[in-house]
Amino acid sequence: MAYVSGLRCRECSREYPAEALNVCDFCFGPLEVDYDYDAISQVISKDNISKGPLSIWRYQDLLPASGETPVDIMAGYTPLIKANNLGKRLGLNNLYIKNDSVNPSYSFKDRVVSVAATKALEFGFETLSCASTGNLACSVAAHAARAGMKSVVFIPSDLERGKIIGAAVYAPTLVSVDGNYDEVNRLCSEVGDNYPWAFVNINMRPYYAEGSKTLGYEVAEQLGWRVPDHAIVPSASGAMFTKIWKGFNELACLGLLDGVDSMPFGEDQNTVHHPAVVTKMHMTQAEGCSPIVTAWKEGQSHVMPVKPNSVAKSLAIGNPADGIYALRVIKNSGGSGTIVPEPEVVEGIKLLAQTEGIFTETAGGVVISGLKKLAESGAIKPDELTVAYITGNGLKTQEAVEEVVNPLSVKPTLSSFEEALSNFSPVGR
Repeated sequence: MAYVSGLRCRECSREYPAEALNVCDFCFGPLEVDYDYDAISQVISKDNISKGPLSIWRYQDLLPASGETPVDIMAGYTPLIKANNLGKRLGLNNLYIKNDSVNPSYSFKDRVVSVAATKALEFGFETLSCASTGNLACSVAAHAARAGMKSVVFIPSDLERGKIIGAAVYAPTLVSVDGNYDEVNRLCSEVGDNYPWAFVNINMRPYYAEGSKTLGYEVAEQLGWRVPDHAIVPSASGAMFTKIWKGFNELACLGLLDGVDSMPFGEDQNTVHHPAVVTKMHMTQAEGCSPIVTAWKEGQSHVMPVKPNSVAKSLAIGNPADGIYALRVIKNSGGSGTIVPEPEVVEGIKLLAQTEGIFTETAGGVVISGLKKLAESGAIKPDELTVAYITGNGLKTQEAVEEVVNPLSVKPTLSSFEEALSNFSPVGR
């Protein structure tokens, strides 16, 4: 069952029923899910979690949709890998990679869409929809197919080919919009007002966003029920960044972290900070679309929208919905924000591939290059436990690294091979 009390405005705290709503009709603030944590505390345990499915639904007591018949393509329970080679390169002895690029549709979006699709069926919707920078379109189309729902996905027309194909294969109605993501999202808001569809990141957003908490739960469980000293996270809307932090704090307040006492959540459940959660949350954005980090560096409490122009298209949201809340997480966690120059995005992709054998998309390149800057600046000490979140697969953005294709060209003779090999100069290692 879902232990949902209702929805609550993040600005004025007005309460709403648990329906397909995402905006407060009084102050226009965003709505977020309220839980009955007292009831959850009576049923949840590390033992029960360990007996659950090898997907995000092992944490069903902390999710806003029923885990009895979820729309589940086995999102989550992805590897947490000790990155010894990359760590040695960066001078970090305790570095881990949370590799969400191996989810079923090859990005972390499977987590949030599994929750949103399950809730959409509970509400009786027949069509699943979204505005997407690419990964979300793939995941929505895949989950709709699994659920037997119709799907309509809206994407910017300049999207990477791999992501277009990755969505189209599931046979959604694919709508290519001549505009950037923010323009696509505005169109979808209008469509949502006129069509009875479940837009996962609009009218279903309060439930959808909660799926990202599982990135916090899993890392804590995989580390032996403890939280890292540092988390390096890519950001577009800022929602995933805030939810990982929320996930760590929920576990602490429920007494699920080793050696940590439970703590009451209080009335404002969504800003609770358990003192045992020492994780510094570090946000990374690409230079061509970095409104949240820019606001943080300038000491602003609000985010000024920008027009995206970045190779990291999956992070190209110029008007981030959760920007102000992400700024609060940076401050409350003692974290930081890093802007990665556009040329260094590809360098980050190559560095991760050539040290750890993980091929990530451009968002991952932003994370690794940001991590490198943090290590070089001394913001992360050599022995501190650090987790870098890789959220998408490089096969979706192959265009970004086409320059690496430079094979030896030989005739089918040993002498031709040996001549070419003698003139070969390896790069990147």
